[in-house]
Amino acid sequence: MAASIRERSTLVLGTRGSKLAIQQSEWVQARLREYAPDVSVTLRRFQTSGDKILDVPLANIGGKGLFVKEIEEALLSGEIDLAVHSMKDVPTQLPQGLAILCVPQREDPRDALISRTGCAFKDLPRGAKIGTSSLRRQAQFLHARPDLKIEVLRGNLDTRLRKLREGHYDAIVLAVAGLQRLGWAHEITEYLDPCISLPAIGQGALGIEGRQDDVFIRSLLGRLDHVSTRVAVLAERALLDRLEGGCQVPIAAYATISGGNVRLEGLVASVDGKELIRDVVEGTTECASEVGRRLGERLLARGGDKILKAIYGTA
Repeated sequence: MAASIRERSTLVLGTRGSKLAIQQSEWVQARLREYAPDVSVTLRRFQTSGDKILDVPLANIGGKGLFVKEIEEALLSGEIDLAVHSMKDVPTQLPQGLAILCVPQREDPRDALISRTGCAFKDLPRGAKIGTSSLRRQAQFLHARPDLKIEVLRGNLDTRLRKLREGHYDAIVLAVAGLQRLGWAHEITEYLDPCISLPAIGQGALGIEGRQDDVFIRSLLGRLDHVSTRVAVLAERALLDRLEGGCQVPIAAYATISGGNVRLEGLVASVDGKELIRDVVEGTTECASEVGRRLGERLLARGGDKILKAIYGTA
């Protein structure tokens, strides 16, 4: 029997070294201990390229793939058996031989505003400084409030909160899911309505990656997989793939499942927020990828193509 499908008593789970990444990986580790008490799962921490370069925007250094590259290389070499990622950090195109084997139930996908004075988004003073590393958030905030000043903020969640307390920003924006997972939801000033800040593709969801032919790992993860979350994330990622977007482009999407239908809302915007195109497509859950592609086509036809060409310098 091939090594990739044989049963093993010891597994190595790869993870980034941040406090949030470790918490997420330990949660998966605990679930696997429940499902397979005879299998030992140890964590191996990686410092990815995205973790090392903190002084420039992601869009300038290669985008979200920088948070998974070293971990995926370890998967392909057999150094580790599985890896836990935040789905919003995973590129739509995976290396040959790897797959997302499991998508657990999603946490709250919304963005959270944390302000020093307790002001809600609409009440922030004119010219308030907002810290975020996301062009998606930047474009939407400037679309709603052109008076705001958006400044780059990178680093782990605790680092970002510290910089806010030190007075570098009037407010910062973080994913609700990360704050909840770390027990820091009490820090949230306002849960931002998706009308103000539509989430990132896959935000709030985890993806467990492994070798595509690893039947043993796939079987262990089966109980942890959440079908509705997987379908929703599939639709969102299909939209991103159709738009060929990365961290250089303000793209957002959020899918919801009701009965056998998926409703996908998405947008593409210029970096300065002056142009923002938003639309919705619905379809059956069996056609989730097609729903994402159709929404992508609609956004492109309504002016998204022009926005993308301007951003990529191909206009």
